[in-house]
Amino acid sequence: MKFLIALLGLLVVFGLAYIASNGKKKIRYRPLAIMIVLQVILAYALLNTGVGTFLIGGFATVFKSLLDYANEGIAFVFGGLTTVGAESGGAPFFLSVLMPIVVISALIGILQYIRILPFVIKYIGLVLSKINGMGRLESYNAVASAVLGQSEVFISVKKQIGLLPKHRLYTLCASAMSTVSMSIVGAYMTMIEPKYVVTALVLNLFGGFIIASIVNPYEVTEEEDILEVQEEEKQSFFEMLGEYILDGFKVAIIVAAMLIGFVALIALVNGIFSAVLGISFQELLGYVFAPFAFIMGVPWKEAIQAGSIMATKMVSNEFVAMLNLKETAMSARTTGIVSVFLVSFANFSSIGIIAGAVKGLHEKQGNVVARFGLKLLYGASLVSVLSAIITGLFL
Repeated sequence: MKFLIALLGLLVVFGLAYIASNGKKKIRYRPLAIMIVLQVILAYALLNTGVGTFLIGGFATVFKSLLDYANEGIAFVFGGLTTVGAESGGAPFFLSVLMPIVVISALIGILQYIRILPFVIKYIGLVLSKINGMGRLESYNAVASAVLGQSEVFISVKKQIGLLPKHRLYTLCASAMSTVSMSIVGAYMTMIEPKYVVTALVLNLFGGFIIASIVNPYEVTEEEDILEVQEEEKQSFFEMLGEYILDGFKVAIIVAAMLIGFVALIALVNGIFSAVLGISFQELLGYVFAPFAFIMGVPWKEAIQAGSIMATKMVSNEFVAMLNLKETAMSARTTGIVSVFLVSFANFSSIGIIAGAVKGLHEKQGNVVARFGLKLLYGASLVSVLSAIITGLFL
């Protein structure tokens, strides 16, 4: 039965992508088929094989160690608070989940400084460009987004931003919204199972190309297939380290502020809806998103609960939704499927973040991104649904 539902889900996702396509006759089906098969193989390998368990376990161990090291610095600065938190059953969310972002950001800076990350990103991107049939810039951008983040990635290709036509700019922005930055992966792993975080990272990478190839199909000529990565300004090691540490702290503060605002506002809106209609706003959204949860493989009896969490992610952000997921009692299968759906930046606030990042580098192109912002969210959301459907096959 789950295979029939997955097939229905794939037809719905591809149908919705096809309806929104701006070049239906330009769609190339061979690369699409290859990438879908790769998604299935990779999901099976990660979730149902010993090799996958070993790799995910290693990945999770690395991040757990990083979080433990981060706690050394956190305990030094916030010692009393962490001690009180431990005695009462857990440290405050800001300290235990968000503060480690500072350390992981610093590590990313070091790997950038010694040229390991640029090398890895560039050559993984080159391999991907042979598979997805897109340009080297698009492939590089997808991998770089998963490491650097949805706004920082555009700085690395700022030489080409002003030269890109609208259709290529859409693909770059869609990749940035469909992935998540490595600096906050550790935070996700404290909230949902690491295997679902890793699975989502891998599937979203290919899913972004699949949906973009349908919604926004085009071919890149040899003359256009140029990749110019902006070299970072020469800095001393400690200048760089200080900059990345502060960047990580800014991300943690921004996420904390967003959580305070969104959690409070959702509680307020839920209270108003419950008083007026007898049903909370999140429950109402749950009914709207329930069909999408069902085609992802969620049993219908849990589809409304799952749909509510999915909607929360879209109207606020993935952190708020993950907090709700932790507090919601659902089956292991449903929790896994929804977890994979949540691991992306596909929400309304990301439209402003990406448009602002591009506008800061090139005002005209930033305005272009703002105009196709809703289509960007539409495509990135389909990527999340697609990844969840593929995951549901193996749970």
